[in-house]
Amino acid sequence: MSGGQKIILVTGGTGLVGNAIRDIVDEDLRPDEKWIFIGSKDADLCNKQSTEALFEKYKPTHVIHLAAMVGGLFHNMSHNLDFLRKNLHMNDNVLQTAHENNVSKVVSCLSTCIFPDKTTYPIDETMIHNGPPHPSNYGYSYAKRLIDVANRGYAQQHGRLYTSVIPCNVFGPHDNFHPSASHVVPGLMRKLHDIIADGNTEDKVFTVLGSGKPLRQFIYSRDLAKLFIWVLREYDSVEPIILSVDESQEVTISEVAEALVKAFDFKGKIVYDTSAADGQYKKTASNAKLRSYLPDFKFTPFDQAIKKTVEWYQDNYDQARN
Repeated sequence: MSGGQKIILVTGGTGLVGNAIRDIVDEDLRPDEKWIFIGSKDADLCNKQSTEALFEKYKPTHVIHLAAMVGGLFHNMSHNLDFLRKNLHMNDNVLQTAHENNVSKVVSCLSTCIFPDKTTYPIDETMIHNGPPHPSNYGYSYAKRLIDVANRGYAQQHGRLYTSVIPCNVFGPHDNFHPSASHVVPGLMRKLHDIIADGNTEDKVFTVLGSGKPLRQFIYSRDLAKLFIWVLREYDSVEPIILSVDESQEVTISEVAEALVKAFDFKGKIVYDTSAADGQYKKTASNAKLRSYLPDFKFTPFDQAIKKTVEWYQDNYDQARN
């Protein structure tokens, strides 16, 4: 597809990552690219006819596939079959319809939670299929793993360049801050925002569940967006690639809480509720493969990214997903 107009369709384009990609594209729009961001209101990707109508309408040459049925831990645990079937349908419809419409490249989004539950660290791209995922979200995990299997099939049977990326924990503007659906950063952000809503005083207590000791890698959504666009434009392999900050940039949950306290200028104190479970101690992912391509990529420092996200949340609280 060199030389022609690229029409890039982004499924799940109204969420955290989709909005970040839109922001970055607006700053660096190329004349040979037309970007289309669609959400669940635009098509039911679990339905083949609806998916076909979407492709017929926009005639994409490239697809970034972000759409997925996602949910918090407890919803996953009780609905594994729903997560398996809905994501299988959605992914199969998007990849097969892309193939039928001669889409030259698809970049799908996987997740670090698809890796085997019992593994060694750091995890890397070769380890995805090395054992069963954590039992709590096996439905979602197997559906996502099968994108990688399908990509290899489309390459082998049809010569297609359909690939996938595996981000670490993402946060940033346009995140989901709803208490039951949010991940750790937006969840704690919402909690702290609510605590100081009626006054930021020294007697306030910010309670963080668990010991604060577990380690996590967090990537700012705008950094991830830049890497997604790089994958679309430059990365020409069906093999998945982990998009993560360096291992040295891993932070503890207590460092997350402290960064939020600083960003909100919280006057009270942090308390760790050690009666609550910590979950996995760490899930360290290696970005050695990414670094082999982009040795000089600069990630936004964690405290700075937290501050920018808090400022966005305070400015857009009424429109945010709360």
